[in-house]
Amino acid sequence: MEQQCGSTDLVAITAGGPHAWITINALREAYGPFPVIQEEGEPAGVFWKRRLRKLGAIEVAGQWGAMVLAKLTKPLSKGRVPELVASEALKPEPDPDQEIIHVPSVNSDEARDALQRLSPKAVYVVSTRMIRSKTLGCVDAPFINYHSGINPAYRGINGGYFALARGEPEHFGTTLHLVDEGVDTGDVLKQVRIETTKADNLHTYMWLMAARSRQAVVEVMGEAIRGELKPYTVDLPSRQYYAPTLWFYLWAGLRRGAW
Repeated sequence: MEQQCGSTDLVAITAGGPHAWITINALREAYGPFPVIQEEGEPAGVFWKRRLRKLGAIEVAGQWGAMVLAKLTKPLSKGRVPELVASEALKPEPDPDQEIIHVPSVNSDEARDALQRLSPKAVYVVSTRMIRSKTLGCVDAPFINYHSGINPAYRGINGGYFALARGEPEHFGTTLHLVDEGVDTGDVLKQVRIETTKADNLHTYMWLMAARSRQAVVEVMGEAIRGELKPYTVDLPSRQYYAPTLWFYLWAGLRRGAW
């Protein structure tokens, strides 16, 4: 695709990770180089303490158990990720010349200062903590989130996995939506439905989603840059998900083949 924007028309915010860089690099190929603001990951202790307060000890213990068990399935799909990287020509790392602005948090003064200095027309958000209103309002640009789930039915974490686990493979996919102060509650801009294979599981879902959603990301961010966004609502029941518990993970794996 021919380059359509300058270096500050577009800015990305991320905490990093393969699926983030896969989609960011697709934007870079389409529109040329642009700055990326990368926040530090939230400390695990802070994350789990917050979840403990919100969900309770039994639920959190179950989530820990599922995490441990899920690791045992990783060898079953060790060939799937290299296969996707090769067949889809994925780029899961930043280019050597990528401009990266490191900040402690998307909600820090450093992040807001960077956004105000760059003054982008659109901000692409992928894999960050919740963005507070002070950051959302610091520049006159839409913040557009890449979510690994079909909103509003599969908001939160592991949306694709829960669609499969609940017997709704037709809702395995991704959503690009405007960011507001809720959890994946902003108006939808585009959704992509994706088919999985028997080789896919929790270790490959994110790779598959990013691979198959790159064109949608490019299209939506191009619309944002040109001021042509057309947000809409989706008529699905709204529900937020967290990580699966051990008992749910076993049930969904044995009953539905969702691992």
